[in-house]
Amino acid sequence: LGGGTGFVGRALTQLLRSRGHEVTHVSRQGGKDRISWEELSHSGLPLCDAVVNLAGENVLNPFRRWNDAFCREVISSRVETTKTLAKAIADAERPPHAWVLVTGVGYYRPSPTAEYTEDSPGGDFDFFSRLVSSWEAAALVPGSPARGVVVRSGVVLGRDGGAISQMLWPFRLGLGGPLGSGLQPFPWIHIRDLAGIVCHALESECLQGVLNGVSPSSATTSNSTFAQELAAALGRPALLPMPAWAVRAVFGAERAVMLLEGQKVVPKRTLESGYHFIFPELSGALKDIVA
Repeated sequence: LGGGTGFVGRALTQLLRSRGHEVTHVSRQGGKDRISWEELSHSGLPLCDAVVNLAGENVLNPFRRWNDAFCREVISSRVETTKTLAKAIADAERPPHAWVLVTGVGYYRPSPTAEYTEDSPGGDFDFFSRLVSSWEAAALVPGSPARGVVVRSGVVLGRDGGAISQMLWPFRLGLGGPLGSGLQPFPWIHIRDLAGIVCHALESECLQGVLNGVSPSSATTSNSTFAQELAAALGRPALLPMPAWAVRAVFGAERAVMLLEGQKVVPKRTLESGYHFIFPELSGALKDIVA
């Protein structure tokens, strides 16, 4: 499991271990139940049934300026780690049965009206869509017996990190509100469901291809709805919208697109594959997180 010590990685590790699976992390340093990326490159893949990659520098880290160096880090932390794992799978004497990569709904073009399923086109109109395209391309292992699954994740909501961790304080102080117009779609998923979809992909022996990692009701969630629901879960008002210029000032114009625009994404194939969402509705997801 690449990126196993991150926000989603910790939740997935816990879920997999609770279901009786053994998990080895690939990280910067080796150690107990982990190997380093360098070790993986030199010695190859340890014997395993499945490989998952969640590695990736946090794009919305407000403490990092959006410049060329940070862009390169964002790309290489995703594409290079995926290439390293794909090569290890290709070279393995006994390849794993499954290879799961978690990418993002930034693949689909932001639109206030278009609805996207797993079969919708995308992937070539801005920095993030091209990033997802090259990230997913890096995962291809031609002729491999390992089934490939790509989970395109929305905004991950959970207690110990992700988007909510940066929003809670202003909202708790009654200073929260929608970003920009607030009308932009807000594709979201509860962290337990994202971990659940990856686990479902690993355990369903005939599942392959793209799955959208968003909640079933996220296509009808706008940024403004999200702000109101989060405020309601905290028992606070959500009266102070953050103007678009301020979002651009904090994050830079290219990155602000992720917050000021959004996609209506439907988990069509995910539902068809038999996955049952734990948190299909936003109010239930937020109550669980802030309780």
